[in-house]
Formats: sequence, C-alpha cells, structure tokens
Amino acid sequence: MSADGILSGLFSRGPAADEVSDRALLSAMVEVEVALLRALGRAGLAPLSAGDELAAATAGASLDPTLLAEGTAAQGTPVPALVKALRTHVCDGVAAHLHQGATSQDIVDTAIMLVAQRALRSIERQIAQAGDSCARLAEHHREALIPGRTLLQQALPVTFGLKAAGWLSGLDQTRAELLEVHDHVLAVQLGGAVGTLAAFGEHGLEIVADVARQLGLSEPELPWHTLRLRPARLAAALGAALGMMGKIARDVVLLAQTEVAEASERAGDGRGASSAMPQKQNPVGSVAVLACAHRGPGLVATILSAMVQEHERAVGAWQAEWEPLLELLRLTGSAAASLNEVLEGLSVNQGKMTEDLGTTGDLLMSESVAVALAPSIGRPAAQDLVASAARRSSQEGRSFREVLLESHEVADSLGPSGLEQALDPRRYLGVAQALIDRALVAHREHAER
Repeated sequence: MSADGILSGLFSRGPAADEVSDRALLSAMVEVEVALLRALGRAGLAPLSAGDELAAATAGASLDPTLLAEGTAAQGTPVPALVKALRTHVCDGVAAHLHQGATSQDIVDTAIMLVAQRALRSIERQIAQAGDSCARLAEHHREALIPGRTLLQQALPVTFGLKAAGWLSGLDQTRAELLEVHDHVLAVQLGGAVGTLAAFGEHGLEIVADVARQLGLSEPELPWHTLRLRPARLAAALGAALGMMGKIARDVVLLAQTEVAEASERAGDGRGASSAMPQKQNPVGSVAVLACAHRGPGLVATILSAMVQEHERAVGAWQAEWEPLLELLRLTGSAAASLNEVLEGLSVNQGKMTEDLGTTGDLLMSESVAVALAPSIGRPAAQDLVASAARRSSQEGRSFREVLLESHEVADSLGPSGLEQALDPRRYLGVAQALIDRALVAHREHAER
C-alpha cells in the first residue's frame, strides 16, 4: 500500500511508511550496489573510484520502480533489471564491475535489512513516546481506584496507574526487543552464487566486512541465503510489537464503552464521528491500532513458513518474504503512530472509575474478606463462608456487609470495624504502588540506553 493510498490513514501512518516504500527499497538496493563497488575497489578487484562514480551518477537519476516490476516478473527478482538500468548511468569501466561477485539475493536481502534498520529507528522512537505517555498516566493516576477485570467481569480493585504501568512495561519490553533486532540481527547478506564468496577470491571476508561497515549492518558469521533466522526474528519482534500495542488499544476500547466510560480518546474536529449516528464518538485511534494488529499474525506466519528452504537458494520461499516483511514494518509503524496519538490525548474519568467500583456493592471485596477470616477459621472455611454470603447477597438483594455480619464467625473474628477494613478497596491493593515505581524506574533506564 502506498503511503498516500485511500486506506493509508489506518495502515500507513507515521514515518515508517515512507521508509518501506517501493522507492525506499529501490534506493536501498542502489546503496548496496554502491557499497559493494567501493569494497571491490578497496580490495583491488575494481577501479578504486568505481563506487563513488556510481553514487554520483545515481544521485540525481530517476530510476523507475515500474521497470523493476516488469523485470521482477521476467526474472523472479528485481535485481537484473536494476543492474541493467544502473549500467546506463555509468561508463563502461564502471559498468563492467557493477554487481561483480554478488547474486540477486545478496542485493535484495541486504536492501531489506537496510530498509528495516531505518524503519525500526522510527518505530522505536514512536514506541518510546507512547511509553512516555504511559509513564505520565501511571504517575498521575497511581492512586486512582478502578475495578480490575478478569474474563470481562469485575474481579478485585486495582489502580489505573497500575494498569498504565502494565502498558508501559509491555512497551518498554517491546522497544528493547526491537533495539536488539536493530543492533544485532539486521545483517548484511553477501555470499555470491552459493555462499562461498568464490568470485572474490581471497578477499571474500574482507569485502563482506567492508560492505557491512559502510551500510551500518552487522557482519554475519556465514552467508544466510537459506538460513532465515534473521528475517524470522525481525518478523517475530514486529508481530509481538503489534500484539502489545493491540492489547493496549483493546483496553482503551473497553474502557471507552458507553456503559463503562472510564476513559476516552481525544475528541474534536470530527474525530471518531459516525456517518449515520451523530451522537457517537468512536475510539478511532484504537480502531486503527487494532486493525494493524489483527493483520500481524498472518504475516509473521508467512515468514516462519518461508524458513523451510532448499539447499543454497529457495524456490519461492525467499520471494514470499519480501512483501510480508515490508508490510509488517509499515503496519507496526502505523500502529505506533496511532497509539501515540491515543495515549497522548487519553482522558481518564476517575469519578466514573470510583462509581463503577460500587457496581456490585461490596462483592468486589470478597477475596479480601476471605483472606481476613482465614487466620481464624482456616482458608477453606473462609472461602465457603464468603461464597455463601455472596450468593445470599445477590439472591436476596441485601448488602454483602449486612449478610456477612449475620455470621457469628465474622462477628467473632472481625467485628464491624474489622469487616469495614476488609471491605475497603484501598486496603487491598497489595504492592501496586511498588510495582508502579518499578515500571517507572525501568522506563527511565530504558530511556537512557
């Protein structure tokens, strides 16, 4: 999808979209050819100036991706058409050494690694900004009580600050994995026809190191023509990032439901408007994140299935990786841009959160009461007593507190004041504040890396 297509507002937002475009990939392939020529020159296998001449000749040249598309259909790869086009821009002495010793896969694989490197920088910055927003939410709302929900049912009290700290921790882990991939997984691919570098003679390893250094990519131990762990790790990291961002967006959507209304996205200027229902304010940013996230698993699966490759060059599996990898980069960048917008403008309704704590009366504190009773009557008995009281409260339409106080075990063990403490949600938050602090400290440490 182009960065300016009809659906780009969902799937091509943010700078990563331009960095994985057809023109960006074409530019990266040219950069790889230039780097190879320069390395050949330094190794004495081509004129020393050949790489610089190619760089100068293509700097202002307008290479047409359409011609490469036609070449891809004819040769199964865009590189032969690219090399043919590049040779028209340089003298015969340079043209003779262009693409020397390389195979098409060397150029495409390395170009995609280069494109991924640039896109990951943008994605990482967007995720870091989203993390900063989560950190602010966690700090500002660290004591704001909200019902914790399991299986979409109210379970126990938590704080919105802890929920935001969980988002923050997930984003920080996501960012750390993407940085690991950026710094150590993205590597130059240069092995020649079958991975022996035979065309370079004794200079093979020297040339690989030189190309890697020029492009800022890692130097692999061996060529990885059919060892597809690097694309797989890149895809997995992007898929996990989409999943983590989708989890946050899902939480926001659920919090923004009309019946819940504990949080909402920024409104105004027609944002989130419905074409049919004027009263609606749709969580459009979260919708965009989720739309991207839902597409991730299938794309990752394609990359994993393409790992099973034949001998020294795959039949179709390698080609199958190209668009899914670029699409994963585009979608992750788009999701990060949309999530950033959601979190920066997120409105938190603490009053509604407090109100919702009382939806089931004091039943939310059942576990707290059972824990308070356990030292006196034992845990199994306490569990049974509280469960029975909860059922009676619901069936008879009476307060949980009232039903509990009718039990002599509760009266003898806790009494009215002890029961009151057990029913206070602020007294049953465990180490929520310490967990928030840990997330904030870890975020600061991540930011310093």
